[in-house]
Amino acid sequence: MTTHTSSTAQTVEEYLEQGIRGIWYPVLASWEVSSNPVGITRLEQQIVLWRDQQGQIHALEDRCPHRGARLSMGWNLGDRIACWYHGVEVSGDGVVQDVPAVDRCPLVGQKCLRSYPAKEIHGAVFLYFGVTADEEPCELSFPQELANAEEYSNFLCTASWKCNYQYALENVMDPMHGTYLHSSSHSMAEGDRKADMTLEPTDSGFIFKKSDQMGVNFDWVEFASSGTYWMRLSIPYKKRFGPGGHFWIIGMVVPEDKDHCRVFFWRIRKVKDWQRDIWRFMYRNRLEQLHWDVLEQDRIVLENLAPNARGREYLYQHDVGLSRLRRMMQRTAQQQLATLNEVAQ
Repeated sequence: MTTHTSSTAQTVEEYLEQGIRGIWYPVLASWEVSSNPVGITRLEQQIVLWRDQQGQIHALEDRCPHRGARLSMGWNLGDRIACWYHGVEVSGDGVVQDVPAVDRCPLVGQKCLRSYPAKEIHGAVFLYFGVTADEEPCELSFPQELANAEEYSNFLCTASWKCNYQYALENVMDPMHGTYLHSSSHSMAEGDRKADMTLEPTDSGFIFKKSDQMGVNFDWVEFASSGTYWMRLSIPYKKRFGPGGHFWIIGMVVPEDKDHCRVFFWRIRKVKDWQRDIWRFMYRNRLEQLHWDVLEQDRIVLENLAPNARGREYLYQHDVGLSRLRRMMQRTAQQQLATLNEVAQ
């Protein structure tokens, strides 16, 4: 009995290291996908993306069904991609359309590759990673700070980090680290260095916040699942950094493999008309580098954690938020593994 439980737990952990399925993930910034095919690794899956003549993005398993050459090294033919090795043409739905080297090839007309539903929104390319290859994608929605483009203005920044994606998620779920790690930053130098924390459930996740301090520092964070996993927080900004009030951040993380991830952060202000123009100018010319400096502090710490850091922790009350997130993700992983086991039988 003990051996069975240990084996199951290890299987769940391995699954989690690759990434939760059944949701949409941002995989690239929109500007990174042009007419030239681009190859990426996400959730330990090799994927090729390209745009057709209408600008629509297609995403396929990055493998020619003939000999396994990378399709990302091939040619964009619009609604299909041609392998550089022998010219085999595969359409965006994974069906082989032509094998020009031979007549009446049995590969033609067969769906040989996995395709990924794609959406381009808010400056990023989202792909749906189903638990099974033929799973229909779920509905995707965003918090109002991204969804309401009339009231809010944003900038997307994205970077690759050499750590498992779970560390990046948990970093944002930890408001107290801002008081210490980012204490010399332009926006998180104030407030108490000690706090009690509380957790409040929401319809789509939970809010983790400081009990006795709000509107001073990185004082709260929300985690939610709405077809994708997102985290929302706000930091109060002084007038010298543009219009006063909340500076919003919406964060998402996508696994690349078990040792690498890609982070996406939308920096957002509620601004309209001439204030929007002024803030966007100020952000590009004054604030953007300051925000990159803060992200660099996070990256350096996470990339240099002790080996097997998550397996050798001593958590305390400030870690309730990340503990809740871990339990939620473990339950989801167990359910998805059960689904995969049923399909395999």
